[in-house]
Parts: sequence; structure tokens; C-alpha cells
Amino acid sequence: MKIGIVCYPTFGGSGVVATELGLGLADKGHDVHFITYKRPVRLTAFHANVYFHEVTAMEYPLFEYAPYETSLAGKLVDVVRFEKLDILHVHYAIPHAAVAYMTKQILKSQGIQIPVITTLHGTDITLVGNDSSFAPVVEFSINESDGVTAVSEQLKQETLDTFHIKKNIKVIHNFIDFSRFRKTNKDHFRKAIAPDGEKILVHISNFRKVKRVEDVIGIFAIVSKKIKSKLLLIGDGPERKYMEDLCRTLHLCDEIRFLGKQEAVEELLAIADLFILPSENESFGLAALEAMACEVPIISSNAGGIPEVNIDGVTGYMCEVGDVEGMAAKSIELLEDDVSLNKFRKNAFIQAKRFDISEILPQYEAYYHEIIEKVGSMNN
Repeated sequence: MKIGIVCYPTFGGSGVVATELGLGLADKGHDVHFITYKRPVRLTAFHANVYFHEVTAMEYPLFEYAPYETSLAGKLVDVVRFEKLDILHVHYAIPHAAVAYMTKQILKSQGIQIPVITTLHGTDITLVGNDSSFAPVVEFSINESDGVTAVSEQLKQETLDTFHIKKNIKVIHNFIDFSRFRKTNKDHFRKAIAPDGEKILVHISNFRKVKRVEDVIGIFAIVSKKIKSKLLLIGDGPERKYMEDLCRTLHLCDEIRFLGKQEAVEELLAIADLFILPSENESFGLAALEAMACEVPIISSNAGGIPEVNIDGVTGYMCEVGDVEGMAAKSIELLEDDVSLNKFRKNAFIQAKRFDISEILPQYEAYYHEIIEKVGSMNN
């Protein structure tokens, strides 16, 4: 197949999943065309079956904001026509599903039918989609897509509860590439970060309010009083400055490292003892899954789709959103007992294997074929 993938090219989960999906499809012999405003962060090496088409929005004094959506639609029309794509797969409803609808209409006027699949990732429904200025567009775009997928059962249900959706939503979970995410020997990293044998706690996010990074620090503040430990905060975002101030207020600067955005997060997860994810909402919890693949147990909230990934009492523990003391207590319980910690490590790895890309990729391939055939039969 010749597949067009539209995504945000940033460190966010939707862009990461879209890129890894495209690379996996390319490895299986499909031609994959990424269409976005810059090269996706996970698209780093040359691949014979991977193509990148950069979208450039026109700068013009009349426009207060560059019309990216219009430029994207124009680029999609061009790529579909001249690369003879079989299907478009757009990740994140706004603006990509809406732009895909415009693209379909333009191509239809030229006698070209292009099937479109929209994948919902979370905040396009729970945050952006709930905004009254976007909601009608989100609902319309989903209903006009030829196929719709969601990354968790919880997100599917929330979408159905939020909008009047006429389309069937197929759940295809996020996935992990075990050729990259696996526990490896990085003792030199561990000795540099925890020279006195301290336990290492890790959190990865985009530092938005919904991630509740202040809870991560609150949990660590309690844990560090009982157990010698270090906290690695990976990522960046609007809350970082406030979190740095909080660390200074709590006099924890020597125990907490802000590492910023990291591409090789698997090397840091390889030395972690616990992964902390106290989010107010998560459509799936991809960062947690990456940690589990590296044999790291999870201490998390029970929000959104996290219970579909983290099994309470097996791969880690879950508490109510905001229960800092409860999460800290569970962290201490695991960190004080190496036997239990090692058992949870093994369980986390076993659970992560359920989401191996080799298990998930065929589901996408089958769905592509199904939608292509359906659209083709409707137009014959």
C-alpha cells in the first residue's frame, strides 16, 4: 500500500505513535508518506520506503496567522495525486480530520477517491474537542471520516459520550517497539545519577497542568524522606518553571534533575526503579508503556485509559487523582522490598508485551484494507 500519514511532528504521544506506526509499516514493505510542517522527531534515519513532504504556510500581510490548514490541504491534494496514495491516515482530530475532509472534496471534484482514517488520541477529544468553538468541527470531521480509531476503550467511550457519533469507532491500542524499548545495561548512567546507590524515580511528560507534575514532586518529597532516592524529570513545557521553583522551595534541588526533552528516553528508563504518572487524564499512557517495556513498575492515577495499561497490584499501583500520600506510600512499599520490586518488574514487562508493535501493526493493516475496500465498493 501507499499510505499518507498526517500528524503533529512533536514529542507528544500522537506524533510519536504516528511516526512509529509509519516506520513499522515501511519495514513491512509499504510506502509511507509523512505530510506535516517539519520532520517528526522520531523520524531520524533514512528508510527506503519512507518519504517526507514538508508543509509550508504562506506568509502574507493580510493574514494575522499563517493559514496552515489551507496549506496542508493543498499539500495533501498534491501528494495524493502525484504519489498515487491508497489511503490517508490522519492523527488528531483538529485540524487534521477537518483538513482531510476538505482534501477529499477537492480530490473528488477531480475524479479521485481517497479513503480517510482518523485516529483519536485524547486531548483532541477531552480538551480541544470540548471547546465550543471546535466541537461542531470535531463531530463533523469524525462522522465524515471513512474509518475512525481510538487508542483506548476509555477514549472511545468518552468520544461517544461527548459527541453524536454515527461512525463505528475501532479501538486499536498504542504499541511499543521492543527493538528499541527494552532493559539494557546502563550501569554507568546509574552510577553518575545515583552514586550512592539511591533508588531512581522517573517522570516523562510535556509538563502541562493535566500531567500534575507538582504531584510527582510531592510524591518524591515524601519518598525521599524515607528512602535515599533521586528523581529524573524528562520533558519540557509550560509548567516547568513552576516545578523548578517548587523544588527550590522544598530544598530538593540536589535530588531532582530536570533533563528536558530527551530522544533516547529508553536509556534513562533502563536505570529507573519506578515510573510516576499521576495525570488528571490520560487517553492511554504511552510513556508508562515505554517504561514497562524497560521493566519499570508504574505508580499512577486511575484516570482515563491508564487502567488498560497499568494493572493495579500487578504491574504497579493506582490511586485516585491527587492522592499524593497514597502514591507515595505505594512507592515506598515497592522500593523497600526488592523481591516485590523485581516481581513487579517482570509483570510490567509481560503486560507490555501485549502491546508489542508486532501484535498491533497487523490490526492497522487489516483496517486499512477494510476501509479501502469499503470506499471502493461504494464508488463502483
